[in-house]
Amino acid sequence: MLRDNDGDGTADERQIVAEREGLHGIEIDDDTVYLMTVNEVFRTERQDDGSFDELETIADDFPEGGQHPNRMIVKGPDGNLFVSVGSTCNACGETNEENATIVSMAPDGSAREIFASGLRNTIGYGFEPSAGKLYGFDHGIDWLGDNEQHEEFNQIEQGARYGWPYVYALSRFNPQDTPPNSSFSEYANGSEEPIGLHTPHAAPMQMTFYTGGSFPEDYHGDAFVAFRGSWNRQPPSGYEVMRVDFENGEPVGMKPFVAGFLMQDDASPTGWGNMGRLAGLAQGPDGALYLSDDTGGVIYRIQYVGDQALNRPEPQFTNANTGELDLGLVSAD
Repeated sequence: MLRDNDGDGTADERQIVAEREGLHGIEIDDDTVYLMTVNEVFRTERQDDGSFDELETIADDFPEGGQHPNRMIVKGPDGNLFVSVGSTCNACGETNEENATIVSMAPDGSAREIFASGLRNTIGYGFEPSAGKLYGFDHGIDWLGDNEQHEEFNQIEQGARYGWPYVYALSRFNPQDTPPNSSFSEYANGSEEPIGLHTPHAAPMQMTFYTGGSFPEDYHGDAFVAFRGSWNRQPPSGYEVMRVDFENGEPVGMKPFVAGFLMQDDASPTGWGNMGRLAGLAQGPDGALYLSDDTGGVIYRIQYVGDQALNRPEPQFTNANTGELDLGLVSAD
């Protein structure tokens, strides 16, 4: 828990309120808090001083994490919990049907079922506040090249399959694996295509929909997503925050919001350096956005100050200025 007691925008109190090995996902619903490790989901109550009651286990048998162990948990408008369970591998046939899915369950852990499948690692996801539809960014497959596979923006629907590991992007076939008991075309026909594409290997992390009152009205209902940044792409991608513009509950555009964490560095073996790798993104009760860099151990507060803001260049997506990439929302045509 980080607490700003004097309201100056800087945390002056720090306290560990829960500790479990592999603890990663957190969802706060009024004073009820849900926490998740690789295999377990806990429920607890937040006290007036911010501390937690004892953790109650409501699920303890989620599959092993493998390559993608960082679970997320989000409460939906229907009151159920939605858990992202990443794939154990880069591209493979999973042995546990819950891997590479989003799982839904009741707040007490009952009525658990696979909500959507074929999602390699959807860490950033959430419900659009007006229509209640679920959207998420999925991590693309590695080792297909610097400009393959795009990070995918999906509208995630119950019962739908999203292609991984056999098809990706706009029904492109992954040559590394062959679908069991079907052709690539048949598998693609039974899978949903993404509604948006972003720079390959940018690594989308946490996503939040803005419902606060301190940003201009035009930002209300928009989604913001932190991109951790690539680890093996040349030139690197990510290291940025994207804004997905929503109008009347539907996405209409994808725009850079915060950039500048990556820079050229002649002293680096790759020619590039960075001042942080982004991870968490959340809206605070003050209407600001809070952005974490878990490499530098920093949390940034992003607030709107109107005409007090410094005059800076418009942000651009990081190293995404090649015509081959074809970024943005996908036309319904």
